[in-house]
Amino acid sequence: MRAQFVLSEIGVGLRRNLTMTFAVVVSVALSLALFGGSLLMSDQVSTMKGYWYDKVNVSIFLCNKSDAESDPNCAKGAVTDDQKSQIKADLDKMGVVQAVTYESQDQAYKHYKEQFGDSPLASSLTPDQMQESYRIKLKDPEKYQVIATAFNGRDGVQSVQDQKGILDNLFKLLNGMNWAARAVMALMLVVALMLIVNTVRVSAFSRRRETGIMRLVGASGFYIQAPFIMEAAVAGLIGGTLACGFLLLARYFLIDHGLALADQLTLINFIGWDAVLTKLPLILATSLLMPALAAFFALRKYLKV
Repeated sequence: MRAQFVLSEIGVGLRRNLTMTFAVVVSVALSLALFGGSLLMSDQVSTMKGYWYDKVNVSIFLCNKSDAESDPNCAKGAVTDDQKSQIKADLDKMGVVQAVTYESQDQAYKHYKEQFGDSPLASSLTPDQMQESYRIKLKDPEKYQVIATAFNGRDGVQSVQDQKGILDNLFKLLNGMNWAARAVMALMLVVALMLIVNTVRVSAFSRRRETGIMRLVGASGFYIQAPFIMEAAVAGLIGGTLACGFLLLARYFLIDHGLALADQLTLINFIGWDAVLTKLPLILATSLLMPALAAFFALRKYLKV
């Protein structure tokens, strides 16, 4: 009987404050969709880091004849065979190195033509203007500085470049976008909490006569508060369900179908469905507990029991 009464009061409260309940549902849905989206963005950045950092190389570019005339690092002339052999031997001895690949001038020229063959500069280049290089695969991509310290400024070495540095700029941009989404999410959560508190306050005020009678007949404080807390929890849960739906639809239409980014951006290793599905229980739990707790603390102030 008591459970039936609480459920009937929940329905009454939701119908009486339909407009404010709708506002709570929408704000909770949007804020939790952003919350889930920011979590998925973090997963995506981590996945991309693991995927790309595993593929990046450190490149040691060797001096050629053109560099000897224009680059201070190559003032002693083009790299010699002895210098190349010594660089290779030193790389093989380093524990941080996983693999070393040599690229000749002809190979560098061929790769350049494949990638930038339409460039006006490509027609004026010759193989002897290209640089020989050693492409080094590290066991840990974070250990680039070990290679840079060992080979920068060495005779025959024009420069040491880390491809990871290029990717870091991309990941900084993605992380910045993620923090911006979190800031908007935090703002939306504050708005949602304020709406929940106001909705509970209006609901309690509109039913002050009923709660007064319940107090007179000896109803417990929790029994009086339960319908208001449950109203907020139900509205939040509806919003959380919508947020889960938004995330599922976004994953389906943006990556798999619709825009089909997975087919168009084959160089990006997108997160799978498992990453999305594991976030849904957290979103639903948050959508249930956050409004319930907000209503509980609001009632302590606005509903004297």
